[in-house]
Amino acid sequence: MASSANNNTSAIKIHEKCLVPPPNSSPQLSLPLTFFDLMWLRFHPVERIFFYSLPTPHSTLDSLLHQVLPTLKNSLSLTLQHFLPLAGTIVWPSDSNKPLIQYNVGDGVSLTVAESTEDLNHFLVNSPVEALDSRSLVPHLESSDSHASIGISSHHAVLDGKSSIMFVKAWAYLCREGQLSNEESPRLAPELVPIFDKEAIKDPNGRGIMFINNWKQISSQLDPNNNDSSKGRTLKIMSAAFPPLVDDRVRSTFELTRGDLEKIRNRVLSNWDTTVDDSSTKQQPKLSTFLLTCAYVSVCIVKATDEESKERGNNNENKFMFGFTVDCRAKLDPPVHENYFGNCVAGHIVDAIKAEDFREENALVIVAKNIYNKIRSVGTMEGALDGIETMFFRAAMMVIEGKKALGVAGSARFGVYGIDFGWGKPEKVEITSVDRGITIGMAESKDGSGGIQVGLVLNKHVMHLFNELFHAGLY
Repeated sequence: MASSANNNTSAIKIHEKCLVPPPNSSPQLSLPLTFFDLMWLRFHPVERIFFYSLPTPHSTLDSLLHQVLPTLKNSLSLTLQHFLPLAGTIVWPSDSNKPLIQYNVGDGVSLTVAESTEDLNHFLVNSPVEALDSRSLVPHLESSDSHASIGISSHHAVLDGKSSIMFVKAWAYLCREGQLSNEESPRLAPELVPIFDKEAIKDPNGRGIMFINNWKQISSQLDPNNNDSSKGRTLKIMSAAFPPLVDDRVRSTFELTRGDLEKIRNRVLSNWDTTVDDSSTKQQPKLSTFLLTCAYVSVCIVKATDEESKERGNNNENKFMFGFTVDCRAKLDPPVHENYFGNCVAGHIVDAIKAEDFREENALVIVAKNIYNKIRSVGTMEGALDGIETMFFRAAMMVIEGKKALGVAGSARFGVYGIDFGWGKPEKVEITSVDRGITIGMAESKDGSGGIQVGLVLNKHVMHLFNELFHAGLY
């Protein structure tokens, strides 16, 4: 799937634009948005690209258009009957104080089939490429005051990363099984059957309305010249606040092997007691690969950014903040089903990390310890939900004050490199939307060896400096 927009130097030829609906037997559906959904109401879309190399029988354009594409369309339609909300739209009825998801018979997913003149290998390399290059391959997500479309370039108010990947896995499963068994409608594997029980997520404190009001405040703070006639009743993504940052920037991929992660872990643990922190455990902690990756990469980013500023003659220290999301499915009381489909993640800022922490001699240990303490504090339902009502507003105020936001997208637990539509596993999976900020795109290593893949978009010279720091720190 690709956007018809083309701001890249490579030529994009549009072969087809169509609407893929679920089977005609699919019933009308209306679902409320929970407070988790409303927390992400106007956040930028999650954009991923899966790169596949087709086997020789299917590698020609004719075979792609007349054999592969019909199989993809048919399996997409069959998948949508299990994931009806993705075929619908988000609407905001005039008599409702909250938006909702509405599927009507005839709705479907917009599919664009496009051909690029760019060599596939250009996108598969880990070395830096122009950040803009991937943008021509990303579908455009429509949104307005009254409605917003949903797709692989997915509106965050409808689903989180786990749900998004579950949908792609289900699509791939039905596509692959349909080719192997020749069944007209193969049964979906149990672990891929979505649960839409919105009533399982309670909102006794009225957080949903708080989030709607927060988005109105954030919009007025970040774009004070915007004459918004909707009075906050809008589903428009805040593009002005989260635009793709691609000018003079490059996209690059880095690998942390299991051995690299062990080196980082040993370095952190050997200096764990050298930093003063009364809130930390006195026992040697178990440090996750997520924590180690976030700490190591964020410290390298800050140091590279500082060095680039100094080289330009700017000696003012850059200010940073760091945040991540927490999956709350198992933390709620009672817990929601593991296959709950929608949003069930909460965003958190690691307030204990100060700008100067990234520059200390033991920066890696200090940052790792603060992230560790934050992860511990959000381990319960109370901790996971504490302060989420104001998280985005506080983050917006920090940005206005000049702080740069460091965030995380994706997860090594999603298993994106196991997604096989019937012609093999992906050559590469890219979270394109990391270019909308300074975001660490995270996935498991392609070879399944227990390492971590990190995707970044940075200023060209900052990326060069980051690359040197990243690799030097692993020796």
